[in-house]
Amino acid sequence: MTGPRHADRLSHTPSQSDVPPQNPDSLEVAPGLVHEAVEGWVPKLASEDELRGALEKAFDYRGDVTVTTKDGKKIEGYLFDRVAGETLATSFVRLLPKDSNQRQKISYVDIAALAFSGKDPAAGKSWEAWVRKYWEKKAVGKGGLSLQPESLE
Repeated sequence: MTGPRHADRLSHTPSQSDVPPQNPDSLEVAPGLVHEAVEGWVPKLASEDELRGALEKAFDYRGDVTVTTKDGKKIEGYLFDRVAGETLATSFVRLLPKDSNQRQKISYVDIAALAFSGKDPAAGKSWEAWVRKYWEKKAVGKGGLSLQPESLE
């Protein structure tokens, strides 16, 4: 047996004339993500907060990073996942190494150094940059223009 839904109540159902028109631009409340230029950056990992902050940036980074563990092992690859637990021992990152398909899980407590070593393949490839380049080429009469995106390689 089901009862009436909240939306079915006449007192709560607005009529079309009661709802003011809305500007679609004002409905966007979530800010977009701005990617920092961190390519080549080697952050200082002196405190727990610095380590956590650097690993969050590494997760958002679109290129490869190099993680150096406390036993001296260096692993270069794409950081595709992270779990931030309450302590460093319960937090970890997952990395897809550049030279292997074997995913690796590394505890935050085992990380000695981090470097943003790989090239960001999407740097400078925003929609706005693509449109600007398209119109610049069109203005000078370049033929063979296409609406297909350029290769990231």
